[in-house]
Amino acid sequence: MLILGAVLLVLGFLLHISLLTTVGIIVLIIGAVLMIAGRTGHAVGGRRHYY
Repeated sequence: MLILGAVLLVLGFLLHISLLTTVGIIVLIIGAVLMIAGRTGHAVGGRRHYY
């Protein structure tokens, strides 16, 4: 999710499409939250690790 968010964010900036930029930021934040939750030991979606 982090990679997808970063790609969408870059494409949004390069193509000047604000919707892609907004979706990229949202996906990037969700990916970061899931990664932090997985690394602290909390089960995310029934899995101990979120990759």
